Amino acid sequence: MTIKDDIERLFRTHYAAMYRLAMLILRNDDVAMDIVHDVFEVLLVSGKSDVSASYLLTAVRNRCLKYIRSLSVNDRMKEVYSVDEREIEDEEWPDEETIILIQKTVVSDLTEACRRVVELRFSEGKSYLEIAEILSVSKVAVYKHLRYAIDVLRKKLSQNG
Repeated sequence: MTIKDDIERLFRTHYAAMYRLAMLILRNDDVAMDIVHDVFEVLLVSGKSDVSASYLLTAVRNRCLKYIRSLSVNDRMKEVYSVDEREIEDEEWPDEETIILIQKTVVSDLTEACRRVVELRFSEGKSYLEIAEILSVSKVAVYKHLRYAIDVLRKKLSQNG
């Protein structure tokens, strides 16, 4: 068996699980498929065919996280709120009014700790680990602050249409 045959076998066996993971993280069909195909391309180029399922899933997860980190703040906001590009057409989202509403909500409705986490994550692009180290809290605390902030913002934005 050649390396190409081994990689084809890996592809047939693990593609569905890898694609599902990428979709869970990204919620974007095209990007999810690209990331999974990139993982297999790297295997093909490197000649590596003796990898486990956990290796493949970890590679997909890491590429998804790298993709998310590469997005601009506006793109991250679109991803967080799952805005469909077809809905906004030529409009820039979030628009100035929405940004002002988000900023007011962050200032008035969030705790100081929560506000600081949101600022570090979305304004400064810090990772969960970096935020945890800066604020001397656990990554779980960072996640909980962000989850709470996103829930508050979603509620406020849905109230205001």
